[in-house]
This record gives sequence, C-alpha cells and structure tokens, in this order.
Amino acid sequence: MPDNRRLSGPKAGVLALFSLALATSASACSKSNKPDCSSPEVFCVGVVTDVGKVDDKSFNQSTWEGVQRAQKELGANGKYIETTDPKDYGKNIAAFADEKYDVVVTIGFALGEATREGAAKYPDTHFIGVDQFQPPGTEKKNLATLVFPEDYAGFQVGALAALVSKSGKIGAVLATDAVPPVWRYGEGFKAGARYAKPDIDLNVVYHNDVGIEKTFSDPEWGKTTAISMIDKGTDIIFGGGGKTGNGALIGAAAKGVYAIGVDTDQYNTVPEAQKFMLTSAMKLLDEGVFDLLKQGKDGKWSSGNVLGKAGHAPYHDLDGKVPEAARAKVEEIQKALQSGALKTNVPPTKS
Repeated sequence: MPDNRRLSGPKAGVLALFSLALATSASACSKSNKPDCSSPEVFCVGVVTDVGKVDDKSFNQSTWEGVQRAQKELGANGKYIETTDPKDYGKNIAAFADEKYDVVVTIGFALGEATREGAAKYPDTHFIGVDQFQPPGTEKKNLATLVFPEDYAGFQVGALAALVSKSGKIGAVLATDAVPPVWRYGEGFKAGARYAKPDIDLNVVYHNDVGIEKTFSDPEWGKTTAISMIDKGTDIIFGGGGKTGNGALIGAAAKGVYAIGVDTDQYNTVPEAQKFMLTSAMKLLDEGVFDLLKQGKDGKWSSGNVLGKAGHAPYHDLDGKVPEAARAKVEEIQKALQSGALKTNVPPTKS
C-alpha cells in the first residue's frame, strides 16, 4: 500500500469545528500567532489522515515523520487533521486549502477521489496523495500521487518467512483486500513465499467482514486472528493494515513466534513485539514525502504518479537467527526485483 496537521481558520465556526481534530506540531503556531500561509516566505504543509490516527505506528505515522523532517530541515509549518468520518474528507482538505496552505498531503487510497476533487477545485494549491494513483490521461498538474511497489516488499518478506519457518506454516493477517496496496502486500507475500518454497503451507486472511472505517483500526481482531493461526502451527505472522496489523504482531509476540511488520520498520514502533520482530515489509514513506516537499519548496513541483521505494527492514535482535543462506537468497531476490530480472506477477489491482 501511507495525515497530520493543524489549521487555523478565518471563521470562528471553522475553528470550533476542527478544534478537537487538530493536533499542533512542534513548530505550529498558536491561534494568536498562526502562520500567514498566503505569504511567499511561509511554507505551509497540511496533512489529512484517513480514519486511522496519526500515531498508528505505521502508515500515517511514517508519512507524518516525513512532514516533521520538512519542519526541521525546510522550516515548514506542518499541521494535521485526523479524519473521523469519511464524509469529512473534502471538508478537511478544504480547511487547509482555504487557508492558502502550499501543500495538502492526503494519506491513503480511500482519499484518492477527494484529493483529485480538491486538486481540481484549488489549482493554486499543490497536493500529494500518498498511496493513491492517477490513471493515464487523468493526471493533474498540481497533484503528485506517491505510489509504492508493495508487491516487491511483500515478495521479499514472504520469501524470507518461507525460508526461515521451521513448521512449514506461515500466515498473514491484513486489513481489507479492497484497498489495492494492502492486496498487493498480501499477493506479494504469497508469491514470494511460493517462489522460495513451493510447498509452503500458507494462510492469508483479510479483514473484509467490516466497513472501511474499522478494517484498519481493529487490533483485537488482528491479535485473535494471528493467535488462531499460531495455535494451528503457524510460526511466522505477517501483519499489515494500521492498528489491525499491529494487533497481529502483538499476538505473534505473545505466543513467542516471529512477526513481520509493514510500511515502516515496526521494530521501532511496536515495542510489544520487538523481541520477535523478524523484519518489516517497508515503504520508505517518510523519505518519499520529504523528497516531494523539498522539491516543492525549491520550486520544482512534481506531478503525476511518483514511484517511491520499497524493501525490507533490518533483522535487529534476530539478526543471528536468520540463516546465511536465507539472508543471501532474500538479497538476491531484492536485487532481481529492482533490476527487473524477477517479476512478482502481481497486477496493480485485484481483478
């Protein structure tokens, strides 16, 4: 398949509406000393999350960290709005655009349509849509959609899991496959596992039984689903999809089996699973967002679909537990994917 900002509005009604939803960053100004985002000297970046929180220890958080880096290195004024209801996507985007923010960053596939509509309505505002895609011929000059080859990252960790598993049973606990990036992670994981070990016993479960509002924010389902797999012999769990995926990682750690995180290096963000965190399927979200913001700050705005980087995290505490042959094979796979010599054969979207 990843949000965070604040805002000050010219109308008291706007301020009242968003006062609970806005979280002020370290460099954000108070109500009485808000930045003049219409000034050429002031660089304002507004982030709109999906219904997940900015501190999800995964997708949203990594994106926000890219903005925080822009605050430190580029002097940006960064603020975020955490969306609580999908009906508010357009309203939250407008809250920043109406305040003349230079850039509005929206996070997640579900915000794609609202982001495109916002870019059309506010042609003088630049937009970054994280994990969104513009079909050929529909690109907007003021919209850069940051996409990642999730199947590459999933393929690598799937191969690793198959090579390291002692029981021959591995599993994935993921949010809905209706979201293409999540589906590509899952399909990549399956393809990589079977590439490395064709006879691997593989179980991939998606949380498709709830609406989009809950599929990424259900850690209890993630945990119980992972434990159910483990009780049947699975000894490595790949967890992905916001707090739902985090729950799967925590469930794996509670049962003493290896966990594989997603989007960012979750060794650093899910301490409950740290001792059992084998690796993470990573999108370099913070780097991708920061690079686009830096280009914009320098007056070199990007547009269209921008391909970010994907890979896998270090093995950290389990470094000595990964057999050299498995380690070498995963590195070989990574290089082959990057060069194009190896294909995952995972299409962009579920058919």
